[in-house]
Amino acid sequence: MTGYGVLLVFFAITFISPSISVNGGILRKFQAQEITVQDIQIAFKQKKLTSRKLVEFYISEIQRLNPVLKSVLEINPDALYQADKADQERKSKAPLSLSNIHGIPILLKDNIATKDKLNTTAGSYALLGSVVPRDAGVVEKLRKAGAIILGKASLSEWSHYRADFIPNGWCARGGQAVNPYVASADPCGSSSGSAISVAANMAAVSLGTETDGSILCPSSYNSVVGIKPTLGLTSRAGVVPITPRQDSVGPICRTVSDAVYVLDAIVGFDRNDAATRRSSKFIPSGGYPQFLRTDGLRGKRLLITHYPGFGFSNDSAVVNAFEPHLRKLRDKGAVLVDKLLEIPNVSDYFGSSGEDTAMSVEFKSAINTYLKKLVVSHVRTLEDLIKFNHKFSGLEMLKEFGQSLFLASEATNGTDAAYRKAITNMKKLNKGYEKMMRDNKLDAFVTPSPNCSPVLAIGGYPGISVPAGYDSNGVPLGICFGGLKGSEPKLIEIAYGFEQATKFRRPPAFKP
Repeated sequence: MTGYGVLLVFFAITFISPSISVNGGILRKFQAQEITVQDIQIAFKQKKLTSRKLVEFYISEIQRLNPVLKSVLEINPDALYQADKADQERKSKAPLSLSNIHGIPILLKDNIATKDKLNTTAGSYALLGSVVPRDAGVVEKLRKAGAIILGKASLSEWSHYRADFIPNGWCARGGQAVNPYVASADPCGSSSGSAISVAANMAAVSLGTETDGSILCPSSYNSVVGIKPTLGLTSRAGVVPITPRQDSVGPICRTVSDAVYVLDAIVGFDRNDAATRRSSKFIPSGGYPQFLRTDGLRGKRLLITHYPGFGFSNDSAVVNAFEPHLRKLRDKGAVLVDKLLEIPNVSDYFGSSGEDTAMSVEFKSAINTYLKKLVVSHVRTLEDLIKFNHKFSGLEMLKEFGQSLFLASEATNGTDAAYRKAITNMKKLNKGYEKMMRDNKLDAFVTPSPNCSPVLAIGGYPGISVPAGYDSNGVPLGICFGGLKGSEPKLIEIAYGFEQATKFRRPPAFKP
């Protein structure tokens, strides 16, 4: 039998399984698999579900599916304790229990630090056993909101910044993560484990990180919703970095509403991340859930982009696949600006923008700073990481994948002329993009996700990817809405309006 044949048999067997008992009732798998945060909170209030039973359910799903999907690196040994604590808080009607995500299990990408029994390794054995000084800023906020830290999700090792040709979803600790819809398909992006896990109902919600495409791409390819926030809207403190100039933390969930509830809990000022001070001004009074409006598309001006490599371009297959979506946007009241508006030097976003040059310089400084702050670690510099990989080349699959990006970054010597030119060029591109958006009174642009990621990445702009169907092979397709800094309220209205009008998401098919 082929490997894919074994995979099919595995999925056929594992999906024929008994229901689980919940407080004397029955929570059937088909009910639990696509359950939303709102559904869970209602079940809590009606005493049909407890956090303990929900955590037990997700642990059982991880134990069943993770041997094949390889999207979870660790389960939190304290998850059930946290669940019992949440159940008690709800029973005593503690103020904390009123939070939208109170008692909700959440998986964290394994570059987000937790000061507990979990490791934070960016998928590498080099950081296994290291001790972080404190919870990441977003984890502190999750704990204050009463969320349950279920465990750590796999990722493309070092957030896909060790080498050019490491496959999406591969890391030394977890191996190759698998797209749950079509096993041979790309799981995409470095936050692949977070997207796969919630897509396959191994967790209620998750967090990912993005430097360029690592939330939007896996969300698109795994039929889930991903929000890449405005730079600094969420804290990056305690997150294994690539570059503070572009890194962002955001939710990956099955629905727009779930993603918004998580976003609402993790935004805000953090004294350990200066960027949060600048971006806190964008947080709306009353929070983000108020923008979950079914008529959110009405009156929105959306740019349909046609630049090669960015929008719908001249690819007839893409245009034909998304034409029904564009009609739906119009039907729901959106105004589609379907013309080739001029973003000065737009092709540079996808070629000579200088992003790679700047990132190489910034990674060395950022990772050295992160490593030096660890309480316990076998490695303290990028040079140490390179030596570790050389020493354990068999373990790290160095011979096959290498560490070209590490080596290039280590060879940099600070902010030289090439770096300064790269920064200047990117600032020029961002000004052109912002001028185009404002001059044409655009609320957002729309692209087949994740084609928009370079524009959003180098400018620190927000974007949301929403499920938009499946191709002829069953591989998920996403649609991305992007805007200007602080435009999350408009993007949420647009994304939620589209989701509610189409409802494309369906559970994984587990095809070979």
